[in-house]
Amino acid sequence: MNTVQTVMILAAGRGTRMKHLTDDKPKPLITVCGNTLLGHILEKVEKQGIKNVVINTCYKGDMIKKEALKFTNLAFTFSDENEALETGGGVKNALPFLINNHGENGFFVLNADPLWDEPTLSVLSQLQAAWDPDNMDILLALVPMKQAFGDVPDGNYFIENDKPRRKKEGETNIPYLFMGIQILHPRIFKTALPNFFSLRDLYDEAQNKGRLAHIVFDGRWFHVGTPEAVEETENCFFKDN
Repeated sequence: MNTVQTVMILAAGRGTRMKHLTDDKPKPLITVCGNTLLGHILEKVEKQGIKNVVINTCYKGDMIKKEALKFTNLAFTFSDENEALETGGGVKNALPFLINNHGENGFFVLNADPLWDEPTLSVLSQLQAAWDPDNMDILLALVPMKQAFGDVPDGNYFIENDKPRRKKEGETNIPYLFMGIQILHPRIFKTALPNFFSLRDLYDEAQNKGRLAHIVFDGRWFHVGTPEAVEETENCFFKDN
């Protein structure tokens, strides 16, 4: 097994769709049932037994660092950005930190705004078990649309011949949604330009090469992207767990 020992959390964005909730703090520090979004995710990382955590920061980055450093069992590296570099640019910018923290054979990348329950194995364990860097460059965690709650975007993936395929323009009734949780191999960034780009560009490249893979998550996923989604998540997720 190729053990993945490093996690990157994407925490550079302000989260303007949260409106007034991010006037005085960044989106990952919004509180849901007594804990911040970042705190909930770091608890899952800690429970997984992973020690190496890289977090990119931009808007009110010092607040992100202060919250993270409460987790004294984790070893943090912070990748500061003068302006947010989007998902791909953020990971590319942090790549030296990731490789130096045992990420040379792959590393987890997690968005900072979803929450999820775990009725069986943790999603990180499921990704770990499926990760095969000899035959894949990117491994995405997908969730069926019927298991997605909160501020839910449109579905974005089909599964065809046991491979994920991103939706094309005009397609509807897309059955799966990317959870913002994945394993990436650092080789995919060799030809990527620095600065602003989306990881989605690299997903499409891996798909075209037949090196994009997936797992289907068996729990519920909550996208906490708006004030209304905070309330829905508190009323649904945490009262049931």
